[in-house]
Amino acid sequence: VQVHPGPPAVEFDNQHCGIYAGDKDSYSDFADVFDPIIQEYHGIKADARHTSDMDSTKLVGNVNPDAPVKSTRIRVGRSINGYGLSPGITKEQRLAVEQLFASASKKFPENLAGEYYPLTGMDEEVRKQLVDDHFLFMSGDPNLKVAGMERDWPEGRGIFHNKEK
Repeated sequence: VQVHPGPPAVEFDNQHCGIYAGDKDSYSDFADVFDPIIQEYHGIKADARHTSDMDSTKLVGNVNPDAPVKSTRIRVGRSINGYGLSPGITKEQRLAVEQLFASASKKFPENLAGEYYPLTGMDEEVRKQLVDDHFLFMSGDPNLKVAGMERDWPEGRGIFHNKEK
């Protein structure tokens, strides 16, 4: 686990909590610290288990048909076995993950096809357009900085969107 001097909840007094796992093992190695925080923050019991179900037909909700969703943004915090999480990932691992994603995204089926834009070496006009379109994330979040998650910025980072954006 990578520990930084001044996690967000200590560094900034306006935070509810601030703790980051450096890797998958941190959750079990430091369960005595992580578990109570996760349980309290998410309002779950100690025996709760995460389940994944990617079947979109099971989604239910109360979306007002008179106010349709015009766009949505999904920010993914990936977890790949063998690679550290954001606070603990090395520069080399981050570059390897970027290459893995860039390669995989070229094989997406037509309905998901799009373009991956690496931040390193990005054309300034492309960068400006992505910012203007509110797609491109920027450096500077103080929580991410103090947790060490912006090391080596912008290397190993990018943005992908499909053809319809």
